[in-house]
Amino acid sequence: MKALVLAGGKGTRLRPLTHTSAKQLVPVANKPVLYYGLEAIRDAGISNVGIIVGDTAHEVREAVGDGSKFGLDVTYIPQEAPLGLAHCVLIAREFLADEPFVMYLGDNFLVGGIRGLVEAFCEADNDAQILLTRVAEPQFYGVAELGPDGGIIGLEEKPEHPRSDLAIVGVYTFSPAIHEAVNAITPSARGELEITDAIKWLIDNGGRVRSHFVSGYWRDTGRLQDMLECNRIVLEAIEPDIRGTVDGFSEITGRVVIESGAVVENSVIRGPAVVGTQSKVNGSYIGPYTSIAEGCVLEDAEVQYSIILGESVIRGVSGLTYSLIGRNVEVIQARGVPNTHQLMVGDHSRIQVRA
Repeated sequence: MKALVLAGGKGTRLRPLTHTSAKQLVPVANKPVLYYGLEAIRDAGISNVGIIVGDTAHEVREAVGDGSKFGLDVTYIPQEAPLGLAHCVLIAREFLADEPFVMYLGDNFLVGGIRGLVEAFCEADNDAQILLTRVAEPQFYGVAELGPDGGIIGLEEKPEHPRSDLAIVGVYTFSPAIHEAVNAITPSARGELEITDAIKWLIDNGGRVRSHFVSGYWRDTGRLQDMLECNRIVLEAIEPDIRGTVDGFSEITGRVVIESGAVVENSVIRGPAVVGTQSKVNGSYIGPYTSIAEGCVLEDAEVQYSIILGESVIRGVSGLTYSLIGRNVEVIQARGVPNTHQLMVGDHSRIQVRA
């Protein structure tokens, strides 16, 4: 069995961050979201992986390489424009050949892996098996409708009046029958070849399409609140690990990881939290559910429930919470009345805030 990982797309809901970075490489607990997916594929016993790449191909290639560090053999498949999930299957035809495969959206975060889905698919004689989960607001997702026997009888893409609360998670398993389906459909109103249309074609033409429910936690990391929630979930499971330098004036409480080369001085860190390699924390407070990536500097700062990407500086700023700060960002104190700040900042920016 092979895997097809989708790592193209524009990431419009995470702009301005994704103007300069691949959305799949935004880190959760200091590890890119894409890595979690690749590890899940490996842990399901799959080693041959094709990765669809777009405008951020160079960045993805640099991060993943040939796949050997994950125990994978990776082939890159360029997509000239984001023309839909079914289009990804279409252009990957040569790589996929006539083998069954998993299609995994690279910006999806799934705790618990996909081994159960893969094993269920391999044991059955299905043309497609779709991962589902119940959600509170199905109108924002692709939605599946099940028949009495658990088979999928209908699919809708972000329906105004959903027929169920079963959202389609961004992981699918397909037999080679999907190739005929993607060749048979036409672009939707938004000009894309929709995978939901291809699956409906399978259903309408006698294909066997079944469901499989998420056994763990799932999030589509396309929005700020989803990134921060995924970060929280991963940090909840970390174990304390102090490999950097912490002086005697600092207080470290709870599950805190301080990576090698990091320096913490005269500061308080309340876990769960991660401080990346070569980062420096001085005279600061780092609260729960915070990830600070490599090479950052925090001085006289207060940060909690946030993700700070590499090489960024936060100096003289308090009340920073519920924030996603890009790479090489400088957030510094400005004169004025103290305030609380909520920021989503793109790369190579400089922000002045009231402290």
